Amino acid sequence: MFYAQSPKKTGLPREVVKWLQALDLSMYPKNVCRDFSSGYLVAEIFSRYYPQDFSVHSYDKGTSLSAKQRNWSQIERSLQRQNLHLMKEVIDGAIHCKPGAAELLVQEVYTLLTNRRIRDVQGPEWDFTDQEYQELLPTLARSTASKAIKNNLRITELMAEPDISTNQRKAEVILHRHLEHKAIERVLNPGRFTVRREKPNLGQLAAKNLVLSSRGDECFDSPSSKDPTSKLCSSSTWSGAAVSFKEIKVHQPVRRSLVSC
Repeated sequence: MFYAQSPKKTGLPREVVKWLQALDLSMYPKNVCRDFSSGYLVAEIFSRYYPQDFSVHSYDKGTSLSAKQRNWSQIERSLQRQNLHLMKEVIDGAIHCKPGAAELLVQEVYTLLTNRRIRDVQGPEWDFTDQEYQELLPTLARSTASKAIKNNLRITELMAEPDISTNQRKAEVILHRHLEHKAIERVLNPGRFTVRREKPNLGQLAAKNLVLSSRGDECFDSPSSKDPTSKLCSSSTWSGAAVSFKEIKVHQPVRRSLVSC
């Protein structure tokens, strides 16, 4: 039994939620994005209107990519017999759990079966990305370029379409969109991207050692040592880095041999 759930939690309009409740579905869709991606619930919805063409027992309840592809291929063949069509972009987005794709798919099925239009459905431009979610986050918490590609290019997409050139083009589109939003942020909030150097950094404060000589080692008397044999030597064999060390000469007494007379 499909119990009531707030449209704000499911992401579906209220009239669609009431319609799903009346269908008495066998599975409770706790997560619209996940539960509708396999196609099983979609096939069960169509079976309420076309029981002969949609046999629920022939569909797989699994969540693997192969199970999803088999279910959706069977759904598309059954829809063609009834001269019904679902948008391929929406189906692909639902299979790969893209943001907003499953919600739009359920609304499209609702319109297709009930001939009713939903008032809050926008135009034909869909954006199955996490951009809407990123805009809700603080500026510092938003995704980087690599994270944006990871979020919007799912692993199931790479498995379904293993062509390197195709996936590279998808990544380039995501990266281009990410850079465009960054450029807009620079225009709207230029102060955030301004580098402020009121105080010198550690690199500027650190003393830089200069190489005294580039010809071998060089030794000189240490001014801070009272030992006349103490010397400081610098070596130029460390790729331009000056290495200083102290050379101490120790005069050991001559050891006399103990020989009995």
